[in-house]
Amino acid sequence: PAPRIDSGDTAWMLTSTLLVILMTVPGLALFYGGLGRAKNMLSVLVQVFVIFALISLLWALYGYSLAFSGEGRFFGGFDKLFLKGVTPDTFGALATIPEYVFLAFQGTFAAITVALIVGAFAERARFSAVLLFAVLWFSFSYVPMAHIVWGGGLLAADGALDFAGGTVV
Repeated sequence: PAPRIDSGDTAWMLTSTLLVILMTVPGLALFYGGLGRAKNMLSVLVQVFVIFALISLLWALYGYSLAFSGEGRFFGGFDKLFLKGVTPDTFGALATIPEYVFLAFQGTFAAITVALIVGAFAERARFSAVLLFAVLWFSFSYVPMAHIVWGGGLLAADGALDFAGGTVV
């Protein structure tokens, strides 16, 4: 069947996106802030918030394209770089929700995954080092794994690894 917007699917995806945002910005930030010393609470809150914002931006610029377009084994292509060709009328991986909704949903998971790392070095790293690490980890760890698992990369549809045409279960 031809893709068409399903209001129930779209509403659920938007609700899920909001819930992930709420898990990150107030939830994760306050949790990690409470684990540290009181004098570092603001620092941890800002780290989580800025990482969430930075990764959301990077997801829209190049992460979505490298994860969900192209035929590479570890990285996708640059077909949707800077959201080229993504409009309210296009559909992504699902034929019942607009591509923008899918992009936002996946972007929140990219951002929370990178923000989770803040707990490992809260109070122990400079802010610039935290941001540099976040960009590098997002680019060379999260994006390839997203492409491998969900974007049609190395992992075959049946869950087996697909190495150069030979499938390993």
